[in-house]
Amino acid sequence: MTLINEPQSRLFFALTCSAPLRKAISQWRALLSHRAGRPVPAANFHLTLLFLGSVDQAQIADICTTASKIKVPGKQLTLVLDCLEVWRKSKALVLTPEDAPPELMRLSYALEQAMLRFGQDQEYKEFRPHLTLARDYQSAAPEAGNPPEFFLRADRFGLYRSHKGQYTLIADWPLVQPPDGAQTAGVSS
Repeated sequence: MTLINEPQSRLFFALTCSAPLRKAISQWRALLSHRAGRPVPAANFHLTLLFLGSVDQAQIADICTTASKIKVPGKQLTLVLDCLEVWRKSKALVLTPEDAPPELMRLSYALEQAMLRFGQDQEYKEFRPHLTLARDYQSAAPEAGNPPEFFLRADRFGLYRSHKGQYTLIADWPLVQPPDGAQTAGVSS
């Protein structure tokens, strides 16, 4: 596990996007006629499952242990990002699914419940699956018609650190348990 020399880290759980999906979304976004906001770098495209906020470094190992015990869907998740929206309150241009798989919703809820023991004082926010295309976005939605169907396929979920605009994978876990039932975590070094 990679540690940084700060007492706290900003952490979140997420599904990552494959390199081909990041490229396709980035190319499509470049075709949009928008000049507002700050585009999110394609390398940072992800779908947040749960934002933990600032967490003491000392808690990270326990968070990873707890995450490894989450009941996972038992199959790869496929999410179709097919709607372009502007979220006024958070000033974001986002891709969202018209329909989110129930397994995705259950995974997010399971993470939220499991992380309560770490005393995060986050106000409750309903989980709304999305991929952020631009931040500080305060204009109308670009006239792009409907976006193509972008298929986000995930067979793992991960815990990420956000530090100065860079996202670093701390550890990840399979969404399908191995035949023996043991969760296997991948830990970043």
